[in-house]
Parts: sequence; structure tokens; C-alpha cells
Amino acid sequence: MEERPEEAWKRLQKTVEEVRRETARVVVGQQQVVELMLAALICRGHCLLVGVPGLAKTLLVSTLGRILGLDFRRIQFTPDLMPTDIVGSEILQTREDGSRHFEFVPGPVFTNLLLADEINRTPPKTQAALLEAMQEKQVTVAGTTRKLDEPFIVFATQNPVEHEGTYPLPEAQLDRFFFQINIDYPTVEEEELVLHRTTGLEMPEPATLLDAPKVQELQRAVVSVPVPEDVYGLVVRTVQSSRPESPLAGEMVKKYVACGAGPRASQCLLSAARAMALLRGRSSVSPDEVRAVLHPVLRHRLMPNYRATGEGVTMESVIDSLM
Repeated sequence: MEERPEEAWKRLQKTVEEVRRETARVVVGQQQVVELMLAALICRGHCLLVGVPGLAKTLLVSTLGRILGLDFRRIQFTPDLMPTDIVGSEILQTREDGSRHFEFVPGPVFTNLLLADEINRTPPKTQAALLEAMQEKQVTVAGTTRKLDEPFIVFATQNPVEHEGTYPLPEAQLDRFFFQINIDYPTVEEEELVLHRTTGLEMPEPATLLDAPKVQELQRAVVSVPVPEDVYGLVVRTVQSSRPESPLAGEMVKKYVACGAGPRASQCLLSAARAMALLRGRSSVSPDEVRAVLHPVLRHRLMPNYRATGEGVTMESVIDSLM
């Protein structure tokens, strides 16, 4: 018997709630971060996680991978990392009869969930090796194009404090990240709970609740979340108002922004709002969901000008003015 749309919707929302509960059992606090990471996964979007060392960024990604039943790989980015260390390479092999042939050995990018740890520590040539994979979901090695497994999501981490020996990501690559999620320090209560959970004999292990096909079902379902016409207009006007040359731009934008967000930001903002509606059990998208994802969608897409840098004005305050 075919499942009715209402039943399917309730089942998907129950699944999402179970994933959130299981993640909270392993990772202390960071509930808003987990919600945003789930939203990105549901939207097939890549995330840039920014935070100082020791804030459980790697634990967050690996825990989500385990709970969702996805294949997980991690790459530690270093200055000597080569593009072939990411996408793979062709190795000369010898057959039993003595003849030789090239055999492709896939790199760690052939996975469902890829953690690119400290992505800004490697030179631009190696960073660019991820561009095709992130945008086209494929890699080209020795003239042969190979499709990546679905789903394929990249979570990249970056240290906001240490700049020595780093290579800032170019704007084109930053724009390919669906969200930039800033991770803050835990509260006093959360840090005490971290000590209780991590300094004993046993640490909680996450249970596997889904698999790749079920994650893809969630990704297909989010597209069908209804969006009222006025929300479409809200998204477009908000992104347009981030551009200094736009007639919709406010004083803060004209004064402190060198370059605003492009059309991809509008696409990400609407998709993310749909995902938040699904995660929060809403029947359609409202302006509240748009506001909830505005900062992570725009904070890496607005370029400050010299005046903003000189006066210490952050893009966070500019985005606040857009709201």
C-alpha cells in the first residue's frame, strides 16, 4: 500500500528528530551548529566550519556520518599535500604475464562525507582539486572523468586565529560553500558535562539510524516543502540589499561592503530555509526560517571594504542590518 504524503512527511520529521537526539547524546551542546549541519546535508550543501582548535569540529562531522550511515573520510590539509592525495592517481601495475598497465587508485574524495581539516593550510593548487568535486560531484584524473558517490558532502574546517603559514580561500571557492558555520566556546555547564563524558572509562558511541538511500530521500523531500510567494520576494530583496550598487542597499552596506552576495546566495538562502522548516516540523517556509539561516549563508559571501577593516566593522553587523 502506497504511503500517503502526510504519513511520509510525519515519518521524515520523526527521523530527523531521532538524528538530533542521537547527536546530542554524543556531542555536548552545539545544538544550533548541529541543526545547521543537518540543514546543509539535507540540501546537498558543503560547509565551512570556523572555530579555534578543540571545539569538537571533527567529532561533530564523524558523529553525524556514523548516525546517518554514511562513508566518512578525513584529510589533514598540510602545505605539502598534493592534488593527487585528494582525488587519487594512476599507478603503473604489472600483470602476471609481465605486461604493464595503469590502474586508477581512488583518493579519499571518493566517499559520502569528507572532512577537509584545516583547508587553508594547503596551497591554492591543492585547494582547487576540491572545486570540481564540490561543484560537479566528479573528478577528472589523466583525462578520465569519474563520478563521485551520492550523497557527497564536504565539511571543511578553518582556524580563525592563526594566519601564519595559511593560504586564504579565494572568493570563488568560498562561494561554493553552502554555509559558513562559526563554532563558539561551550558554556560552563556544557564544559562540565564534556569532562564527565570524555574523561571516564567509556565514551558514548553513536548508533546508526539511517543509510545513504534514506539520506537521499530526505534530500528529495526538502525540495517539496511549500514556499509562499512573499518568502520568495523576501529572499530576493534581502540578497539584493547586500549589494552596494543596488537601490535596495542600506547605509551600512553602502558604507562598508565592497562586494555583495550573488544569485547563488539567493538559491542557498531559499534551500536552507526549506531545510529548517523540515527540521522544525513546519508545514511551509516562513520569514523566521529565512532569518535563522541568513548569517551562515551570507557571512562568507560579503566582502568588506577598506573602511570596514579600518573601523573594525564586521560583516556580522552588516547582516544584522539586512534583517
